[in-house]
Amino acid sequence: MTAYNREKYIGDSIASVLAQRYSDFELLIVDDCSTDGTLDIARDFEKSDTRVRVVVNERNLGDYPNRNRAASLARGALIKYHDSDDVMYAHCLATMVPPMLAEKRAAIGISLAKAFTGGPSPMLLTPRLSYQREFLGQGIFMGGPACGIFRRAEFLKLGAFPERGVLSDFVFWLSACARVNVLTLPGDLFWYRVHPGQEAQSATALEQYTHVTGEEWKALHSPNCPLDDSERERAKRTVVSKFAKAVAADIRGGRIKLAAMRYKHSGLSPSDIAKYLRRPRRGLFPGTPLAEDGDFIIPTQRNDA
Repeated sequence: MTAYNREKYIGDSIASVLAQRYSDFELLIVDDCSTDGTLDIARDFEKSDTRVRVVVNERNLGDYPNRNRAASLARGALIKYHDSDDVMYAHCLATMVPPMLAEKRAAIGISLAKAFTGGPSPMLLTPRLSYQREFLGQGIFMGGPACGIFRRAEFLKLGAFPERGVLSDFVFWLSACARVNVLTLPGDLFWYRVHPGQEAQSATALEQYTHVTGEEWKALHSPNCPLDDSERERAKRTVVSKFAKAVAADIRGGRIKLAAMRYKHSGLSPSDIAKYLRRPRRGLFPGTPLAEDGDFIIPTQRNDA
Protein backbone atom coordinates (compact mmCIF):
# COMPACT_ATOMS: atom_id res chain seq x y z
CA MET A 1 0.00 0.00 0.00
CA THR A 2 1.47 3.31 -1.07
CA ALA A 3 0.14 6.38 0.71
CA TYR A 4 0.29 10.15 0.50
CA ASN A 5 -2.05 12.43 2.48
CA ARG A 6 -4.87 9.92 2.85
CA GLU A 7 -5.74 10.38 6.54
CA LYS A 8 -9.46 10.50 5.67
CA TYR A 9 -9.42 7.06 4.05
CA ILE A 10 -6.38 5.00 5.03
CA GLY A 11 -7.80 3.64 8.29
CA ASP A 12 -10.69 1.91 6.51
CA SER A 13 -8.34 0.76 3.78
CA ILE A 14 -5.87 -0.88 6.19
CA ALA A 15 -8.67 -2.44 8.24
CA SER A 16 -10.13 -4.03 5.11
CA VAL A 17 -6.80 -5.73 4.37
CA LEU A 18 -6.39 -7.01 7.92
CA ALA A 19 -9.92 -8.50 7.76
CA GLN A 20 -9.02 -10.81 4.84
CA ARG A 21 -10.07 -14.45 5.07
CA TYR A 22 -6.68 -15.35 3.61
CA SER A 23 -4.44 -14.16 6.40
CA ASP A 24 -0.89 -15.26 5.49
CA PHE A 25 0.49 -11.95 4.22
CA GLU A 26 2.54 -8.90 5.11
CA LEU A 27 0.95 -5.48 4.62
CA LEU A 28 3.77 -3.16 3.58
CA ILE A 29 2.77 0.51 3.76
CA VAL A 30 5.17 2.95 2.08
CA ASP A 31 4.38 6.53 3.04
CA ASP A 32 5.51 9.13 0.51
CA CYS A 33 6.24 11.95 3.00
CA SER A 34 2.64 12.68 3.96
CA THR A 35 2.02 16.05 5.60
CA ASP A 36 -1.23 15.09 7.34
CA GLY A 37 -2.07 12.30 9.82
CA THR A 38 -1.64 9.43 7.36
CA LEU A 39 1.59 8.14 8.88
CA ASP A 40 0.29 8.28 12.45
CA ILE A 41 -2.70 6.16 11.49
CA ALA A 42 -0.47 3.62 9.72
CA ARG A 43 1.89 3.48 12.73
CA ASP A 44 -1.04 2.76 15.05
CA PHE A 45 -1.96 -0.29 12.96
CA GLU A 46 1.69 -1.36 12.89
CA LYS A 47 1.74 -1.38 16.70
CA SER A 48 -1.37 -3.52 16.97
CA ASP A 49 -0.79 -6.09 14.18
CA THR A 50 2.57 -7.76 13.45
CA ARG A 51 1.60 -8.24 9.79
CA VAL A 52 1.87 -4.48 9.20
CA ARG A 53 5.22 -2.94 8.28
CA VAL A 54 5.51 0.82 7.68
CA VAL A 55 8.29 2.44 5.67
CA VAL A 56 8.69 6.21 5.19
CA ASN A 57 10.44 7.63 2.14
CA GLU A 58 13.21 10.15 2.64
CA ARG A 59 11.69 12.32 -0.08
CA ASN A 60 8.46 12.42 -2.03
CA LEU A 61 8.72 10.10 -5.03
CA GLY A 62 5.29 10.38 -6.59
CA ASP A 63 2.70 7.71 -7.31
CA TYR A 64 4.31 5.14 -9.59
CA PRO A 65 7.93 5.57 -8.49
CA ASN A 66 6.65 4.89 -4.96
CA ARG A 67 4.82 1.78 -6.16
CA ASN A 68 8.07 0.54 -7.66
CA ARG A 69 9.93 1.23 -4.43
CA ALA A 70 7.30 -0.73 -2.53
CA ALA A 71 7.81 -3.69 -4.86
CA SER A 72 11.56 -3.58 -4.24
CA LEU A 73 10.96 -3.65 -0.47
CA ALA A 74 8.35 -6.42 -0.48
CA ARG A 75 9.38 -9.81 0.88
CA GLY A 76 6.67 -12.10 -0.49
CA ALA A 77 6.81 -14.23 -3.63
CA LEU A 78 3.55 -12.56 -4.69
CA ILE A 79 2.75 -8.85 -4.48
CA LYS A 80 -0.60 -7.14 -4.70
CA TYR A 81 -1.24 -3.42 -4.58
CA HIS A 82 -4.10 -1.98 -2.59
CA ASP A 83 -4.66 1.77 -2.77
CA SER A 84 -4.87 3.69 0.48
CA ASP A 85 -8.30 5.09 -0.38
CA ASP A 86 -9.96 1.83 -1.47
CA VAL A 87 -11.68 -0.96 0.49
CA MET A 88 -10.71 -4.59 -0.10
CA TYR A 89 -13.55 -7.09 0.20
CA ALA A 90 -12.90 -9.88 2.71
CA HIS A 91 -12.68 -12.61 0.05
CA CYS A 92 -10.22 -10.72 -2.19
CA LEU A 93 -6.93 -12.42 -1.31
CA ALA A 94 -8.61 -15.81 -0.89
CA THR A 95 -9.84 -15.45 -4.47
CA MET A 96 -6.56 -14.24 -5.98
CA VAL A 97 -3.74 -16.01 -4.16
CA PRO A 98 -4.56 -19.76 -4.41
CA PRO A 99 -5.03 -19.74 -8.21
CA MET A 100 -1.76 -17.87 -8.65
CA LEU A 101 0.06 -20.34 -6.40
CA ALA A 102 -1.44 -23.24 -8.35
CA GLU A 103 -0.75 -21.91 -11.86
CA LYS A 104 3.02 -21.59 -12.04
CA ARG A 105 3.00 -20.54 -15.69
CA ALA A 106 1.27 -17.21 -14.93
CA ALA A 107 3.42 -14.20 -14.09
CA ILE A 108 0.45 -11.90 -13.51
CA GLY A 109 -3.12 -12.36 -12.33
CA ILE A 110 -5.77 -9.79 -13.27
CA SER A 111 -9.20 -9.15 -11.77
CA LEU A 112 -11.50 -6.41 -13.07
CA ALA A 113 -14.62 -4.74 -11.73
CA LYS A 114 -16.77 -7.43 -13.35
CA ALA A 115 -16.35 -11.02 -14.48
CA PHE A 116 -14.39 -11.78 -17.62
CA THR A 117 -16.45 -12.80 -20.64
CA GLY A 118 -15.95 -15.85 -22.80
CA GLY A 119 -15.40 -18.49 -20.14
CA PRO A 120 -15.01 -19.23 -16.43
CA SER A 121 -12.11 -17.76 -14.49
CA PRO A 122 -9.37 -18.63 -13.91
CA MET A 123 -8.26 -18.73 -17.55
CA LEU A 124 -4.57 -18.88 -18.45
CA LEU A 125 -3.85 -16.44 -21.28
CA THR A 126 -0.76 -16.52 -23.46
CA PRO A 127 0.43 -13.14 -24.79
CA ARG A 128 -1.52 -13.69 -28.00
CA LEU A 129 -4.71 -14.48 -26.07
CA SER A 130 -4.27 -11.38 -23.90
CA TYR A 131 -3.91 -9.18 -26.97
CA GLN A 132 -6.86 -10.87 -28.64
CA ARG A 133 -8.96 -10.17 -25.56
CA GLU A 134 -7.80 -6.54 -25.38
CA PHE A 135 -8.16 -5.56 -29.02
CA LEU A 136 -10.65 -8.06 -30.48
CA GLY A 137 -12.70 -8.93 -27.40
CA GLN A 138 -14.05 -7.10 -24.38
CA GLY A 139 -10.74 -5.78 -23.00
CA ILE A 140 -8.32 -6.66 -20.21
CA PHE A 141 -5.87 -3.75 -19.87
CA MET A 142 -8.27 -1.20 -18.34
CA GLY A 143 -7.60 -2.11 -14.71
CA GLY A 144 -5.32 -0.18 -12.35
CA PRO A 145 -2.46 -1.65 -10.30
CA ALA A 146 -4.87 -2.90 -7.61
CA CYS A 147 -6.47 -5.19 -10.20
CA GLY A 148 -3.27 -7.21 -10.48
CA ILE A 149 -1.39 -9.76 -8.44
CA PHE A 150 2.20 -10.30 -9.53
CA ARG A 151 5.01 -12.75 -9.05
CA ARG A 152 7.43 -10.27 -7.54
CA ALA A 153 10.52 -11.59 -9.34
CA GLU A 154 8.72 -11.46 -12.69
CA PHE A 155 7.35 -7.98 -12.02
CA LEU A 156 10.82 -6.62 -11.30
CA LYS A 157 12.25 -8.50 -14.30
CA LEU A 158 9.66 -6.83 -16.51
CA GLY A 159 10.97 -3.47 -15.34
CA ALA A 160 8.10 -2.63 -12.95
CA PHE A 161 5.91 0.36 -13.82
CA PRO A 162 7.22 2.93 -16.31
CA GLU A 163 7.09 6.50 -15.06
CA ARG A 164 4.30 7.77 -17.31
CA GLY A 165 1.95 9.42 -14.83
CA VAL A 166 -1.59 8.04 -14.84
CA LEU A 167 -0.78 6.03 -17.98
CA SER A 168 1.90 4.01 -16.18
CA ASP A 169 -0.33 1.01 -15.49
CA PHE A 170 -1.78 0.91 -19.01
CA VAL A 171 1.67 1.13 -20.62
CA PHE A 172 2.84 -1.64 -18.30
CA TRP A 173 -0.04 -3.93 -19.34
CA LEU A 174 0.69 -3.32 -23.03
CA SER A 175 4.34 -4.23 -22.60
CA ALA A 176 4.16 -6.99 -19.99
CA CYS A 177 1.21 -8.90 -21.41
CA ALA A 178 2.99 -9.14 -24.77
CA ARG A 179 5.76 -11.06 -23.01
CA VAL A 180 4.33 -13.18 -20.16
CA ASN A 181 1.29 -15.33 -19.38
CA VAL A 182 -1.67 -13.84 -17.51
CA LEU A 183 -4.26 -15.53 -15.31
CA THR A 184 -7.77 -14.08 -15.35
CA LEU A 185 -9.41 -14.06 -11.92
CA PRO A 186 -13.00 -13.48 -10.73
CA GLY A 187 -14.06 -9.86 -10.63
CA ASP A 188 -15.37 -7.27 -8.16
CA LEU A 189 -12.88 -7.91 -5.35
CA PHE A 190 -12.54 -4.37 -3.97
CA TRP A 191 -14.29 -1.02 -3.93
CA TYR A 192 -12.53 1.57 -6.06
CA ARG A 193 -13.29 4.85 -4.34
CA VAL A 194 -13.76 7.88 -6.62
CA HIS A 195 -13.12 11.30 -5.09
CA PRO A 196 -11.81 14.72 -6.15
CA GLY A 197 -8.42 14.21 -4.49
CA GLN A 198 -7.40 11.43 -6.86
CA GLU A 199 -4.61 12.12 -9.32
CA ALA A 200 -6.74 10.51 -12.04
CA GLN A 201 -9.31 13.31 -11.64
CA SER A 202 -6.81 16.13 -12.26
CA ALA A 203 -6.41 18.28 -15.37
CA THR A 204 -2.91 16.88 -15.80
CA ALA A 205 -4.32 13.37 -15.87
CA LEU A 206 -6.84 14.29 -18.57
CA GLU A 207 -3.97 15.52 -20.73
CA GLN A 208 -1.93 12.38 -20.06
CA TYR A 209 -4.87 10.20 -21.09
CA THR A 210 -4.71 11.74 -24.57
CA HIS A 211 -1.65 9.53 -25.16
CA VAL A 212 -3.64 6.27 -24.93
CA THR A 213 -4.19 5.86 -28.68
CA GLY A 214 -0.53 6.50 -29.40
CA GLU A 215 0.53 3.82 -26.94
CA GLU A 216 -1.90 1.31 -28.44
CA TRP A 217 -0.75 2.16 -31.96
CA LYS A 218 2.90 1.69 -31.02
CA ALA A 219 2.12 -1.65 -29.34
CA LEU A 220 0.39 -2.96 -32.47
CA HIS A 221 3.38 -1.98 -34.61
CA SER A 222 5.94 -3.37 -32.19
CA PRO A 223 7.87 -6.52 -33.20
CA ASN A 224 6.74 -7.90 -29.81
CA CYS A 225 3.05 -7.69 -30.79
CA PRO A 226 1.82 -11.31 -30.52
CA LEU A 227 -1.10 -10.95 -32.97
CA ASP A 228 -0.91 -12.34 -36.48
CA ASP A 229 -1.25 -10.00 -39.46
CA SER A 230 -5.00 -10.35 -39.93
CA GLU A 231 -5.66 -9.91 -36.20
CA ARG A 232 -3.44 -6.85 -36.15
CA GLU A 233 -5.47 -5.26 -38.97
CA ARG A 234 -8.69 -5.88 -37.04
CA ALA A 235 -7.08 -4.50 -33.89
CA LYS A 236 -6.22 -1.27 -35.69
CA ARG A 237 -9.92 -0.79 -36.44
CA THR A 238 -10.62 -1.11 -32.73
CA VAL A 239 -8.01 1.51 -31.84
CA VAL A 240 -9.11 4.02 -34.48
CA SER A 241 -12.77 3.57 -33.58
CA LYS A 242 -12.05 4.24 -29.88
CA PHE A 243 -9.96 7.26 -30.88
CA ALA A 244 -12.75 8.71 -33.01
CA LYS A 245 -15.30 8.27 -30.22
CA ALA A 246 -13.00 9.98 -27.72
CA VAL A 247 -12.37 12.92 -30.06
CA ALA A 248 -16.09 13.26 -30.74
CA ALA A 249 -16.80 13.27 -27.00
CA ASP A 250 -14.13 15.95 -26.49
CA ILE A 251 -15.68 18.14 -29.17
CA ARG A 252 -19.22 17.70 -27.84
CA GLY A 253 -17.95 18.64 -24.39
CA GLY A 254 -16.21 21.74 -25.65
CA ARG A 255 -12.76 20.27 -24.93
CA ILE A 256 -11.25 21.30 -28.24
CA LYS A 257 -7.73 21.50 -26.82
CA LEU A 258 -7.95 17.90 -25.57
CA ALA A 259 -9.27 16.73 -28.93
CA ALA A 260 -6.31 18.38 -30.67
CA MET A 261 -3.87 16.84 -28.19
CA ARG A 262 -5.46 13.43 -28.67
CA TYR A 263 -4.84 13.62 -32.41
CA LYS A 264 -1.34 15.02 -31.97
CA HIS A 265 -0.27 12.17 -29.70
CA SER A 266 -2.16 9.40 -31.52
CA GLY A 267 0.50 8.55 -34.10
CA LEU A 268 -2.31 8.33 -36.66
CA SER A 269 -2.07 9.86 -40.11
CA PRO A 270 -5.15 11.02 -42.04
CA SER A 271 -4.72 7.95 -44.27
CA ASP A 272 -4.69 5.67 -41.19
CA ILE A 273 -7.96 7.17 -40.02
CA ALA A 274 -9.52 6.86 -43.48
CA LYS A 275 -8.41 3.24 -43.78
CA TYR A 276 -9.29 1.93 -40.32
CA LEU A 277 -12.29 4.00 -39.24
CA ARG A 278 -14.71 1.12 -39.55
CA ARG A 279 -16.99 -0.53 -37.05
CA PRO A 280 -14.70 -2.85 -35.05
CA ARG A 281 -15.44 -6.56 -34.92
CA ARG A 282 -15.29 -7.34 -31.21
CA GLY A 283 -16.82 -10.44 -29.65
CA LEU A 284 -17.23 -12.33 -26.38
CA PHE A 285 -14.80 -15.15 -27.13
CA PRO A 286 -11.56 -13.64 -28.50
CA GLY A 287 -8.90 -14.29 -25.89
CA THR A 288 -10.56 -17.43 -24.54
CA PRO A 289 -8.32 -20.52 -24.25
CA LEU A 290 -10.01 -23.49 -25.90
CA ALA A 291 -9.01 -27.13 -26.25
CA GLU A 292 -8.74 -28.85 -29.64
CA ASP A 293 -12.32 -30.07 -29.29
CA GLY A 294 -13.50 -26.49 -28.71
CA ASP A 295 -14.19 -26.91 -24.99
CA PHE A 296 -12.96 -24.45 -22.36
CA ILE A 297 -9.53 -24.96 -20.77
CA ILE A 298 -9.51 -24.29 -17.04
CA PRO A 299 -6.17 -24.18 -15.16
CA THR A 300 -5.79 -26.46 -12.17
CA GLN A 301 -7.21 -25.26 -8.87
CA ARG A 302 -4.78 -27.37 -6.82
CA ASN A 303 -2.57 -25.38 -4.46
CA ASP A 304 0.63 -27.37 -4.18
CA ALA A 305 2.93 -24.44 -3.28
